[in-house]
Amino acid sequence: MMDDNNLVRHLDACETMGNATAICSDKTGTLTTNRMTVVQSYIGGVHYKQVPNFETLAANFRELIVWGIAINSGYTSRIQLSDDGGLPAQLGNKTECALLGFVLDMKQSYESVRQEVTEEHLTKVYTFNSVRKSMSTVIPTNKGYRLFTKGASEIVLKKCTHILDCKGQVLPFSPEDQDKIVKTVIEPMASDGLRTICLAYKDFVKGESEGVNDVTFSEEPDWEEEGDIVKGLTCLLVVGIEDPVRPEVPNAIKKCQRAGICVRMVTGDNVNTARSIATKCGILDPNEDFLVIDGKEFNKRILDEDGEVSQELFDKVWPKLRVLARSSPQDKYVLVKGIIDSKMSTAREVVAVTGDGTNDGPALKKADVGFAMGISGTDVAKEASDIILTDDNFTSIVKAVMWGRNVYDSIAKFLQFQLTVNVVAVLVAFLGACIIDDSPLRAIQMLWVNLIMDTLASLALATELPSEELLERKPYGRTKALISRTMTKNIIGHAIYQLTVIFCLLFLGPQFFDIDSGIGGDIHSPPTQHFTIIFNTFVMMTLCNEVNARKIHGQRNILEGLQRNPVFIVIWIGTFIAQIVLVQVGGSVFYTKGLTLEQWFWCIFLGIGDLIWGQLVTTVPTSAIPKNVCRRLRGRHEEDEEVDHDIMMEEEDVGGRRGQILWVRGLTRLQQQLRVVRAFKSTLEDLEEKRSIHSFHSLHSLRSSRSHPGPRPISEDLSNHHQRLRITMTDATHYRSPHTFAERTFKAKSQSFENVPLVSKQPSPVLAPINPAHKESPPKIVSQLDQKGVTETSI
Repeated sequence: MMDDNNLVRHLDACETMGNATAICSDKTGTLTTNRMTVVQSYIGGVHYKQVPNFETLAANFRELIVWGIAINSGYTSRIQLSDDGGLPAQLGNKTECALLGFVLDMKQSYESVRQEVTEEHLTKVYTFNSVRKSMSTVIPTNKGYRLFTKGASEIVLKKCTHILDCKGQVLPFSPEDQDKIVKTVIEPMASDGLRTICLAYKDFVKGESEGVNDVTFSEEPDWEEEGDIVKGLTCLLVVGIEDPVRPEVPNAIKKCQRAGICVRMVTGDNVNTARSIATKCGILDPNEDFLVIDGKEFNKRILDEDGEVSQELFDKVWPKLRVLARSSPQDKYVLVKGIIDSKMSTAREVVAVTGDGTNDGPALKKADVGFAMGISGTDVAKEASDIILTDDNFTSIVKAVMWGRNVYDSIAKFLQFQLTVNVVAVLVAFLGACIIDDSPLRAIQMLWVNLIMDTLASLALATELPSEELLERKPYGRTKALISRTMTKNIIGHAIYQLTVIFCLLFLGPQFFDIDSGIGGDIHSPPTQHFTIIFNTFVMMTLCNEVNARKIHGQRNILEGLQRNPVFIVIWIGTFIAQIVLVQVGGSVFYTKGLTLEQWFWCIFLGIGDLIWGQLVTTVPTSAIPKNVCRRLRGRHEEDEEVDHDIMMEEEDVGGRRGQILWVRGLTRLQQQLRVVRAFKSTLEDLEEKRSIHSFHSLHSLRSSRSHPGPRPISEDLSNHHQRLRITMTDATHYRSPHTFAERTFKAKSQSFENVPLVSKQPSPVLAPINPAHKESPPKIVSQLDQKGVTETSI
């Protein structure tokens, strides 16, 4: 995938992309070349379709245009001329590079202006963001300050109160004049797919005003009040910037639509510009009922009375939505989240989204698959993404879809082949043992078949590169069973053929080939040609079925694309050669006996018959297989999803009770554990007591026999026993102090739950048998002090 410009950060995103049903794509750089140039301009009431002659412009325009573009752009944006005479490189923001290129096309230099006014001399910069849709810069002048502003044309025009005519004179700019320019200039430019940018300025003069559009001040303005600063502007010009559509994008979008993937364009451009680009890309089909709206209208349609996003209202918008213009990163996030949460379709939508800005991070995280731009994307966007497009091209997304579907199909191909071999091998071994008291396939032969079936087949079937054929079907969906009805038909069909051939050879083979029968032979008898033919034919049919397993959607041409997979060819030929060596040379090791050329011909012929039989199986309609056979797993999965959803809803309903429930469950577990501790400690106490009494009697007897020939007083014996028992219980209490501390803590914390019937007061059937003789144990002989110590320990 890296060779296809897809840097995969999360491996599961590759498989998820194979089932994508919707792609929300940016316009600039993804659908377009991101090489912008100014092709139209409106200066002083004149609409230029080409670059105007700088000398014919009024003197007022010349300095304002060059300075407004050179200063009110990021100083990191610049045009670097090519050494080989090719197109100059655009470094930095592409829109600003287009404006700088416009200055160069008029034979002027922006570098000289930047050298005169460096970044340190800038008074205030209002950087561009998705909210204000404009950028403004304040510089000092001899008479005060000058403000330059550039941004989205319809937004900047609304902040203008004056405009310069062709002679450079300042004229009033009423709302009616603004609407006229929008209809006669901006909308035609946008209809041609141009991004429209408006440039304006404003002079702050200290003292007396010289022009009707100047703003006087006695004290330095508060530059933090952006709303008061950036208003009452004077319109300089409007430019139309062209960002050509990538030539390969329309075809890529057609492939997505044919593959069942809906492509939506989310951009910050004007509605008319976005509509024009979407039409050129093929996103908009004139024969379909589609919706093209801007961010303001989008929010108006999906928000309820409380200003919250309503899923019910959202579901009325997104199915027909194809273009979302003048959108913010928040609008993109709402769009992605709403489509994912929607339940209009039978299976939840799988959404992929592209993003390059820092604010696109939430949408990239929320999407099932997030694509970040490797060239123009920020580090935040790359960290939030699942896959990074190293070339910022939409066609790389289509390749990611192909790779995802190829992974899924490779697994399905291997399963189809493996299950067929498993079914045949198991039935042959089982029925052979039941009918002839022997298996036609020996253990070492089954090991070789398993090697073909598992290791070599997985390499052969899983190494096939993705092809355009993968885009000719709809996405599988989230809950579709891995083994489809077509695969089930193929497995059953090929298993029937192979079992029929094997059992015919088993019972009719000796007569047909005029050889000795291997049935009824001794366990240590030498290998026979009979069973060798069965083994060899089974392997030949398995190798031919491996070719059949390359197609899992009912295609008839099973050899199509075989030349693109050299690994499959090498493994298949290598396995065939190894089989010849095993049969002819294997001898007693593989329990085979060499076959004649005629016998080899029949084995290969029966194996090739599996290819012919596969064409007959393909002819059988898939509808002949009951749906329940293949959808039982999916139905169970959907049922589990519904149960999980119900549980989630219940948890949402209980709200704060969730913590109480978890606390009660934990409390119950602690009580059960303490019961075990108590029962165990009681047993230890009984054993310790018996040991103490036994030691006491043994010592007493020993002393009596050595020192006192007669009996000692009982009171002395009891006194000594009490002293020893006190020491024993003190030691036991010391070693069990952690449990005592835990029990005391538990008792203190569980007082608030005394009235809650957490655990049944009846003895536990599990804990009861631990010490069945506990009630019958002899009474303990302890003092009052010992009783107090035991009581504390028990607590």
